[in-house]
Amino acid sequence: MSGIHPSAIIEEGAQIATSATVGAFCVVGPEVVLDDDVVLKSHVVITGRTQVGEGTVIFPFAVIGEIPQDLKFKGEASRLEIGKRNRIREHVTMNCGTEGGGGVTRVGDDGLFMAGCHIAHDAIIGDRVIVVNSAAVAGHCVIGDDVIIGGLAGIHQWVRIGRGAIIGAVTMVTNDVIPYGLVQAPRGELDGLNLVGLKRSGVARSDITQLRAAFQMLAQGEGTFHDRAARLADETTSDQVREIVDFVLADTGRHFLTPK
Repeated sequence: MSGIHPSAIIEEGAQIATSATVGAFCVVGPEVVLDDDVVLKSHVVITGRTQVGEGTVIFPFAVIGEIPQDLKFKGEASRLEIGKRNRIREHVTMNCGTEGGGGVTRVGDDGLFMAGCHIAHDAIIGDRVIVVNSAAVAGHCVIGDDVIIGGLAGIHQWVRIGRGAIIGAVTMVTNDVIPYGLVQAPRGELDGLNLVGLKRSGVARSDITQLRAAFQMLAQGEGTFHDRAARLADETTSDQVREIVDFVLADTGRHFLTPK
C-alpha cells in the first residue's frame, strides 16, 4: 500500500484500509483493524484486538491496545474499540478490556485525547470527550458525551461522569458526577453546574434556569441526595433535569459527589 511507510512493521493479519496512512516506524499488530482515512503519524504502537474508526489520527509515541494494567488479567480475549474522527495525541495510552469488565474498552467519536493521558481497561468513553494532558481515566469508568477532564486529573475506577460535566485540573474524582456538573478542588467537590458548557452547546436560557433551580434543590432540600432527586422526578418538565434525575436513580456501585 502506498500509504504505508517502508520502515513501518505491519504484522500479518492486520487489516488496513487502502485510504489509511501508516507513518515511519509504526508497529501494527496482527489483529488490528484501521478503517478508512485513519492516520498513524509515526512511532505509533497499536496492538491487541483493536479497531480504529474512520478519520482518527494518532500522533507519535502513542501506545494503543496493549494489555490492561490489571493483575487480574490472565490473557483472556478482549478488545479496544475506538470510534471516528478522534485525535489521539503524543504518548497517549489506551488499554484493552478484561473478562471481569465485559471484555471491551470503548471510545466514542470526535474525542480529543491530549498528550500523555491514559484510558484504562473496560472504560466506556462517550462522544466529543476531551481528556487533557496527563489525566487518567481508571478501569471500568463510564464517561458521558461532551465531558471535559482537566489536566492531571484522576478518575477513580468504576466512577460514572454524566454528560456535559467538567472536571477541573489536578482533581481526584472518587465518586459519580451528575450530568452538567462542575467539579474542582484537589479532592473533587461538586461546585456547581458547567454553565459555560451549557451555553456553548446552545441550551436555552429557560432550561438553564430550571437546571440551576434543580441544583439548589439537590443541595439544600430535605432528605438524602437520592430522596431529593426522586422528588425532582415528579416536579420537572426539563429534559436536562430529567437526565440528572435518571443518572442519580440508576444503579451504581459508588456514592455521588454532592453539592456543598
